[in-house]
Amino acid sequence: MTRDPLLKILVVDDEPFNVELMEALLAVEYDVIPAYSGEEALDKLASDPPDLILLDIMMPNMNGYEVCKIIKDDEKTQFIPVVMVTALSERDDRIKGIEAGADDFLTKPVDKIELPTRVRSLLKVKQLHDSLVNERDKLDMQNHIRSILTSIIPVLLQPLPDEHKKIVIYQMTDMVDKNIMELYQFEGSDLRQVGIICSTVMNQLGGDFISEISEDNICRITGSICPWGDAEAAGNPIMCNLTRGIFSRVAGRVFNNTHVDVLGTIGNGDEKCRFEIKID
Repeated sequence: MTRDPLLKILVVDDEPFNVELMEALLAVEYDVIPAYSGEEALDKLASDPPDLILLDIMMPNMNGYEVCKIIKDDEKTQFIPVVMVTALSERDDRIKGIEAGADDFLTKPVDKIELPTRVRSLLKVKQLHDSLVNERDKLDMQNHIRSILTSIIPVLLQPLPDEHKKIVIYQMTDMVDKNIMELYQFEGSDLRQVGIICSTVMNQLGGDFISEISEDNICRITGSICPWGDAEAAGNPIMCNLTRGIFSRVAGRVFNNTHVDVLGTIGNGDEKCRFEIKID
């Protein structure tokens, strides 16, 4: 069984003894990367970004404040936690560190219990941030792929014979239906719930749909943006059958006797998409 790679900590101090001390306290749990100047720290940061930086303030040529500001001004590194490690204890020194973007402070000589505790706490925050960024990036990619698919599907369907189009539409509807079962819980016989889920599915595909229940218990679903493209998109009206099929499947999860009417679609040149779901 392979072990997960150790989190990397960049330790920056012009005194080798201080670097060795922090390495001794952290090397069991982390991959410690030494740097003995601000310039060397920035070089190593660029080539192999760490998960956290322990940064001395009082260094020649480029002090810790300058290094920290460069790190925090760079979009690629601004979320790497920086802990200022210093013998300075004056209030103004800490204010300068905060202004440079420091996330925390440790006072020399470093306490052997406090150091790993602070490091562990900041790394948890960093991992949470990284996880949220990854989820955001995945969602952005899914939305991008969905946008491409909804634009290209009508074009792909256009040259097919009508019977083949019906088969493809049926298969796509079946696939959407399976995803709906996984994503949504159906509780009781509620036509309002049907309308909300139908609108949500269309909106996740890139549409702008809303639903309402009339006084005579008809679910009316209206869309001002078609998820399958604009009215000029080749083959777009074909996709209206997919929308109707999706609505029928959703309603069929709750009621045994429903009927979906198409009153207007953007794909056919109407101002809005308008559907009605009735209980027969």
